[in-house]
Amino acid sequence: MSNNEPLWALILGSSSGIGLATAQKLAQEGYNIFAVHRDRRGSMARINAAFDAIRNDHGVSLVAFNENAVSPEGRQNILNGISDHLGEGRIKVVLHSIALGNLKPAAPDLNNPGDTSQLLNEEDFAITINNMGYNLLFWTQDLCKRSMFASDARVIGLTSEGNLKAWQGYAAVAAAKCTLESVCRAMAKEFAPFGIRCNVVQAGVTETPALKLIPGNDSMLESARQRNPFGRTTTPEDVAGVISLLCREEAKWINGSLIHADGGEHICDT
Repeated sequence: MSNNEPLWALILGSSSGIGLATAQKLAQEGYNIFAVHRDRRGSMARINAAFDAIRNDHGVSLVAFNENAVSPEGRQNILNGISDHLGEGRIKVVLHSIALGNLKPAAPDLNNPGDTSQLLNEEDFAITINNMGYNLLFWTQDLCKRSMFASDARVIGLTSEGNLKAWQGYAAVAAAKCTLESVCRAMAKEFAPFGIRCNVVQAGVTETPALKLIPGNDSMLESARQRNPFGRTTTPEDVAGVISLLCREEAKWINGSLIHADGGEHICDT
């Protein structure tokens, strides 16, 4: 990475899982970090300790925003805060790692088909697709509008195998992931004149706080272990390593791609 100007990574969803692992990895490589998260007070001791460790271990700046990143108002508040700290620097990397969707079932319980109170509804789909499907586009638009991007920038979204497979309770999130993939393809084409590359990373089944919310996550993890060629599940650090590779100079010709970060899990049925 060039030392001519301060370069920043903006990580949306940075307090755990893949987002936090990516903040740690990119800080190790000299990036300053804008860490955006949305957490309650009871989680802040752990999160602040993790952020302090990044600052102390790697000697970089880390500016944290505990703010609602999926609302237009929250986004503008964060961007105003970024503007106050950016100075002569520019944002080289944007990672969208926000896992904020609805995991209600699509179909009723077979034993009580008349009870539809807990089923997915239109609002559930709209919120999930906004948060995880096209929110990244609006961040990219606003960063571009404010001239905050470096001349060669990398915008990265995260998807999962649920984009093709049917998992219990995952219908709204699956729709959001497919939306994200199609939106990122459009972004890869239309933002290229601005020097922005946009790609999507498909992680293998990864033990994160978000995964623990999916019904049947224990069986998902065990299935992933059994069919993965390396006999284990994907870690957040595995995915952060792939994201780091996409941010290198040598990766500037990768654009509009879906990159698998799963050790070959997606090619194996058993």
